[in-house]
Order: sequence, then C-alpha cells, then structure tokens
Amino acid sequence: MITAEMVKQLRERTGAGMMDCKKVLSETDGDMERAVELLREKGLAAAAKKAARIAAEGIVESYIHGGGRIGVLVEVNCETDFVAQNEDFKSLVKDICMQIAASRPEYIRREEVEMGVIEKEKEILRAQALNEGKPAHIVDKMVEGRIEKFYKEVCLLEQPFIKDPDKTVQQIVTEKIASIGENISVRRFARFEKGEGIQKKEENFADEVMKQIK
Repeated sequence: MITAEMVKQLRERTGAGMMDCKKVLSETDGDMERAVELLREKGLAAAAKKAARIAAEGIVESYIHGGGRIGVLVEVNCETDFVAQNEDFKSLVKDICMQIAASRPEYIRREEVEMGVIEKEKEILRAQALNEGKPAHIVDKMVEGRIEKFYKEVCLLEQPFIKDPDKTVQQIVTEKIASIGENISVRRFARFEKGEGIQKKEENFADEVMKQIK
C-alpha cells in the first residue's frame, strides 16, 4: 500500500511533483530507491529543481476559434530566448491556448483562487450534500473531495489535458521542462467568448476545439 508518508518522503528526496511520486511508487510497489531511480530516468526530479529557477523569457500566443467566436491570449515563460524559439516550446504554448479555449479555466493554479470563492463553494457543496440526505458527520469529507474536483475544473494546471486526459496540464508542462531543460511557467491568460454573459444555446466547444487539432 502506498501511503501519504511514502509520497512525502520521495517528494522531499527528489523535489518531484506529488502525483509523479505517487505514480512511480505504485509502479515500483513501494520500492523507494527504485522510485528515486525511475524519477531520475524520466527526468522529473531534475524538472522539479528547474521549476525554482526564474523564467522571464517566453512568448505570448493567441488562438482564435470558430471564425472569431472564441479568442485566447496566453503568456508562457521560459528561461532563455533560445528556448522561446524552440518548436517544442511553441507547440506546448499552442496546446495550452487550445486547452484554455476548450476547457474554460478561471485560474492558472489553485493558489490563485480567492478564499472567499472557496468558502462560498464549500457552502454550496455542503448544502448539496445535506439535501442529498448524507449524514452530517461525513458531509465535511464529501465537501473536501468535491472541492478537489472543483479545482480540477477551474484551475488550468489541474485540468485533464485535452490531448491526453490521463495527464494533467501540469504533468505535460513538467515533462516539457524535463525534455527542454529549462523552467517553464504559465504566467497569465485571457479568454474571450463572443456573447459571453448573454443567454444563448449551449454548445460543446471542447469537441469543436478537438476537431481542430485532429
């Protein structure tokens, strides 16, 4: 059984992400030393260390979908102008643009979500759980679980990646850090949708965006 303490120890030793640590521990049946080796082989331990370095170069990319119905601007930073011109880096940024267009994130990472928003969401989720007839003593645990789902919906880096839903956007960025050799950071984005806020027919933009990349 892979415990939270094992994941914590591996993370402290390697600096790799929590999900990556949990995954390799599962792959190695809890063998800590083999898990460390596996992270290094994948370049994820090194990627985590690079994530602490300053990334001030990069590019601003745009994506327009559906003849001007949706527009996205995103700034993604790296460490050098050389990498900013790298085709792998550019491809990543374009993928992030399409992710934003399709999945409608509101934040980049969970740390950006205002406490007031979280508290309001918890109130709603708690009321939902109680209305479902759930016992009061397990409602708080249910709310915490649903808040995690909320983060995965509204935070870009925690969303399932549209091209590979088995991975999060953060995992894709981490893999690119490992392969390129520089820190990469999504700094900011803006998403515009024609008629946003005006009541209209609901359409599946995620499906439409996926058609564009196939």
